[in-house]
Amino acid sequence: MMHPVDFIREKRDGKSHDPAALGAWVRAFTAGEVPDYQVAAWLMAVYFRGLNEDETLALTEAMASSGEMLDLEGLGPTVDKHSSGGVGDKTTLVVAPILAAAGAVVAKMSGRGLAHTGGTIDKLESIPGFRSSLDKDEFLRQAKTVGMVVAGQSADLAPADGRLYALRDVTATVDSIPLIASSIMSKKLAAGAGAIVLDVKVGKGAFMKTPEAAKELAALMVRLGRRAGRRVAAVISRMDQPLGQAVGNAIEVQEAIRTLNGEGPADLTELALTLAEEGLALAGLPPERARAVWQSGSALAKFREFVAAQGGDPRVVDEPERLALAPEVEEVRADSGGVVSALDALKVGVAAMRLGGGREKKGDPVDHGVGVYLLKKIGDPVRPGEVLARLYHRGRGLEEARALVASAYRVAEAAETPSLVVEVVR
Repeated sequence: MMHPVDFIREKRDGKSHDPAALGAWVRAFTAGEVPDYQVAAWLMAVYFRGLNEDETLALTEAMASSGEMLDLEGLGPTVDKHSSGGVGDKTTLVVAPILAAAGAVVAKMSGRGLAHTGGTIDKLESIPGFRSSLDKDEFLRQAKTVGMVVAGQSADLAPADGRLYALRDVTATVDSIPLIASSIMSKKLAAGAGAIVLDVKVGKGAFMKTPEAAKELAALMVRLGRRAGRRVAAVISRMDQPLGQAVGNAIEVQEAIRTLNGEGPADLTELALTLAEEGLALAGLPPERARAVWQSGSALAKFREFVAAQGGDPRVVDEPERLALAPEVEEVRADSGGVVSALDALKVGVAAMRLGGGREKKGDPVDHGVGVYLLKKIGDPVRPGEVLARLYHRGRGLEEARALVASAYRVAEAAETPSLVVEVVR
């Protein structure tokens, strides 16, 4: 029998939970047998006392099995990809079609954006007609026939994590590495892929602010996945400045299409190919196929097929201008000349949100057409009065967004451009 007070006291006093007891705790919480206020007390105890790896694995597996677990057996080599969140992070839209064109199966559930971070589903829903809500049979059928499906997060997938995260969000216990790792990996395990490639962001626009914290999170998630029988690798990448040049929804889909067509920004291309190569290696496929299908146009063709399969207008792949942007354009210009030495990703992400491209809280509507396009990034020379960025808007939040983007830039006499990929944790 579960005794909540004893369980909370155990962690409060710095003791380790028995993995079986932790599983029983999650099941009792999911069944409504433990009230939110006791779980909130336990979360605060975990925040201060931590969880060891055995406890974290037990929590992860209990949350994963709290709902439906997808069975992807028989589909071929399956690969899932996850990003810890960032600004301008449209890598799924590039990586997934590369993986699928190279022979892997990508059956992925993605989330919506919140605060300064964008969501893959929001981006895809800027494509006219695109359907992100698929039932289980549709999801698996498309995975089998197309090799790529990206749908909204199912409420039946790791429901204990959803309830636990809602409590973490209102009790200031989000920033706990064991809780972050178990939250991410529980959904990945429940989604069923045999191989998982993680993109762990670090920097001003990321949840992990230091390389040390990012590496700790990445290494823990890799170990959790492997102990659960999955093949996992994590790429640690910088998020001090936005990824690519586009920040928004439709504007990011346009950039992803250009990247699949060989015309995208160098940083997005580099990261997408790195993640795809790692994913193929985990799946037992030749990593060099990633660059080959990208260069041949096969990945772009796969993206077109994927969009059509989910009801979207495939013409946007050949005519990205069909993705309508907001009609009004505001330019942000440089006050002085030199070289861009800093570009604060967080400020740019908040600016896009203020224009209407993101959410202050879950459930807020999103304007798919607004966004920020960065003409200058770190290391680029700039002249006084030259355009740094363009804001696509409908008037909402314009002054605040303009001030945020202007203050995000720092211009100096010289600048160092740090490497995008910090480390790969295998």
